[in-house]
Amino acid sequence: MLQTIVLIAHVGIALLIIGLVLLQRGKGADAGTGFGAGASGTVFGARGSATFFSRATGVLATLFFVTSLTLAYLATQRVAPTSLLQGAPAQQTAPQPQITTPPAAETPPAADSELPPVQTPAQTPNE
Repeated sequence: MLQTIVLIAHVGIALLIIGLVLLQRGKGADAGTGFGAGASGTVFGARGSATFFSRATGVLATLFFVTSLTLAYLATQRVAPTSLLQGAPAQQTAPQPQITTPPAAETPPAADSELPPVQTPAQTPNE
């Protein structure tokens, strides 16, 4: 939001500078003042226009530099993702059901088991 406001002000100041520069008279325009035709063409008098326009251009140029630096600072404050995967929205997965198995000691041995009983070292016959 702030960057948009500063950008609009920046473009407005640039347009005002262009307008002021086009309204100012160049150095070569003073050559005709020797014959009396130069003073009547100014709105602010023979000398006041140069002072007003030059000061206004200086102020606008300063504001232009300030808005340029502000836009550069605001552009560096954005945090960009370093990869495409970081920029992607996180996918939500369904929670996995927890399967609990009873401990082996609590389960009774099956009576109809076809497997032979496991012999422990204490039950092995001595040869």
